[in-house]
Amino acid sequence: MTGTGSIRIAIDSDVATACRAARLAAEQSGFDRKRSYQIATAASELARNVLVHGGGGTVTVSTPGHRNGIELLAIDHGPGIADLALAMQEGFSTTGSLGGGLPGVERLMDEVVIETAVGLGTTIRASKWL
Repeated sequence: MTGTGSIRIAIDSDVATACRAARLAAEQSGFDRKRSYQIATAASELARNVLVHGGGGTVTVSTPGHRNGIELLAIDHGPGIADLALAMQEGFSTTGSLGGGLPGVERLMDEVVIETAVGLGTTIRASKWL
């Protein structure tokens, strides 16, 4: 991958930093305003999940060398997702929120790959292609 920027997610303001980094990278990669904001929203959701559910971690924004687009890589070493199918259902929440996080990321991005293991953490790669 090229054009990589990794953001440490440890406090609330880091979520906004990841959001801004994703929007800027999307704009610089040629995405229109609407798609740039979709990518930024997905980055915000992923960063928020890393912070709230994973206890912190990283969100990396990159432009892959093999294809024109943006990839978001969210990594935490938290408790993992016990029931991924349930977590992907619209409206499901363990924190009393609206439950649109992961399903929303899936709607906003072209590809989403989630690897999770209870007790070991979660890695989510979300890609949007031009």
